[in-house]
Amino acid sequence: MAHLIRHKLTNKLTNAAHTVSNKSQAKVSGVFARLGFQAATDEEGLGFAECDDLDYDYRQGMQMDVLQGEEEGGHMEGEGELEGDSHYQRDGTGRGPSSLKTGGSLDEDKPKITSWEAGWNVTNAIQGMFVLGLPYAILHGGYLGLFLIIFAAVVCCYTGKILIACLYEENEDGMKVRVRDSYVDIANACCAPRFPTLGGHVVNVAQIIELVMTCILYVVVSGNLMYNSFPGFPVSQKAWSVVATVALLPCAFLKNLKAVSKFSLLCTLAHFVINILVIAYCLSRAREWAWEKVKFYIDVKKFPISIGIIVFSYTSQIFLPSLEGNMQKPSEFHCMMDWTHIAACVLKGLFALVAYLTWADATKEVITDNLPSTIRAVVNIFLVAKALLSYPLPFFAAVEVLEKSLFQDGGRALFPDCYGPTGQLKSWGLGLRIGLVVFTLLMAVFVPHFALLMGLTGSLTGAGLCFLLPSLFHLKLQWRNLLWHHVFFDVAIFVIGGICAISGFIHSIEGLIEAFRYNIHD
Repeated sequence: MAHLIRHKLTNKLTNAAHTVSNKSQAKVSGVFARLGFQAATDEEGLGFAECDDLDYDYRQGMQMDVLQGEEEGGHMEGEGELEGDSHYQRDGTGRGPSSLKTGGSLDEDKPKITSWEAGWNVTNAIQGMFVLGLPYAILHGGYLGLFLIIFAAVVCCYTGKILIACLYEENEDGMKVRVRDSYVDIANACCAPRFPTLGGHVVNVAQIIELVMTCILYVVVSGNLMYNSFPGFPVSQKAWSVVATVALLPCAFLKNLKAVSKFSLLCTLAHFVINILVIAYCLSRAREWAWEKVKFYIDVKKFPISIGIIVFSYTSQIFLPSLEGNMQKPSEFHCMMDWTHIAACVLKGLFALVAYLTWADATKEVITDNLPSTIRAVVNIFLVAKALLSYPLPFFAAVEVLEKSLFQDGGRALFPDCYGPTGQLKSWGLGLRIGLVVFTLLMAVFVPHFALLMGLTGSLTGAGLCFLLPSLFHLKLQWRNLLWHHVFFDVAIFVIGGICAISGFIHSIEGLIEAFRYNIHD
């Protein structure tokens, strides 16, 4: 009797394994080809591309139920774990803890994040210290500036959602499956087949510009805050920027951001406390608020710069595809985007309005410079610490993009690999990093204007990555599935974003040229 039961169980397991094997054959061949074990034919590669995403849910769910359900109560000796795919290592000596993920690569299982953790990441990106420039935007925009804070929140929330929609395609059963992993993948898909890598290059260039400009802004704001905290010291803002850059030189030797990230988290929490302190001080002077100063007129010359400032304060699209791919429940992404941007809109609008009402026409580019000297130094020192500890994050990201493009892009790289066989950084790789730190210093010294640089970055890369490209990509990739109102929204956002980007860019460049000439003569 026991022999008969064992025989039936073996037959069931064999049939199930054959069924799974037929569905996974093209995929396994494609995986081996990508790992370098063998060359895959075009047919195998096509089978892998079609089968991988469509079959992932089936493998992780149904197959595990079938194999483990029929195996319940027993143990298959000598077979190890059945996870739907065999585990392979390059040396072929054993099995590792990796499993096949969407996209056909063998990666280690990484813990997924909850929607609350994802929301914290988005909040950290759009509620950073650059909100300190929003009251200055109200100075030149009045009530229209407040409207733009709300409008930018709505548009950035919408474009974030449609950007994620571009990661998915419908399969034969009408189910949405993830076929792309990043902003670059979306851009390349839009430019294929004629220019299959052009879109990725455009996105990478925009990303590098935004990251480097963010680093420059951190140096500028550090020099500005220190100069206004200690006005009695015979040290200029440029000199304070040099001091800040000297403190940032060790960033050139960074190998990872593990230690920095811990301090950055504490500084982010401190920054929220500082925002609350600023609002509390403004509320304490509520009787002196100058409501008559908030008008509907705009400063035609400076308001386009304010648009860039507001847009830049909402930029988060560049990392949303990765964030959504690491969520435990991607279906909660839309809800997460809603509450994070609603919260950002309320807090930014409240912060900008009460700060402007408190200081009116005396509002400065960095609002903490308006605080009384008794508390300004303490608040600004905390903000400088926040800026210096936040600098390594965009710096390291920019370095990785540059190194991958210039030194590590296989045989297509312009320069030799900047890392040695044992992983040590070579001289030209270190030179690139030091040169990038020095470049951020030079920009901060010659153009030490926080609002102008922030407006330029928001108009150039912020509007492009948050307004123009998501709406364009959505129209290109999802055209057949769009309703008429979605088409209208995408076209309207593209046109409005283009107008704002061009006007803000022109006025920011004019301001930067004027500031550059002034600093040269000075």
